[in-house]
Amino acid sequence: MPPSKTSYVCLPCRASYKQPYEPAAPHEPDAPRRERVCPRCTGALIHVGSAFAPPPRRDRAAWRTLSVLVNAGVRFHKSCCGGPGYRPRTLFEVRERMAYAERAGVPYAEALILPEVP
Repeated sequence: MPPSKTSYVCLPCRASYKQPYEPAAPHEPDAPRRERVCPRCTGALIHVGSAFAPPPRRDRAAWRTLSVLVNAGVRFHKSCCGGPGYRPRTLFEVRERMAYAERAGVPYAEALILPEVP
């Protein structure tokens, strides 16, 4: 069986790459993982998960939205019942959820994955 692949992104290049996932060794939990490098700019790639679907490179607004999500700690991992769940797709949805997080005192990562703002 081939190794499973997961997505890594480079936000400055607006590029996504599927690469094999190498979890930390169970017998060496403190061992550093291999750092992934972008082939375009040689910057560090960010692990976003196996359920990630990248927006088109020319869609700057979608990549700005993705940048906010990734920097807040939101990832796109599969669950046992399907995909990663709701993720905002527009900057308006991001601003709406971040304003709610400020009002309610909720962490940004939790507010950004809410399907409906209360």
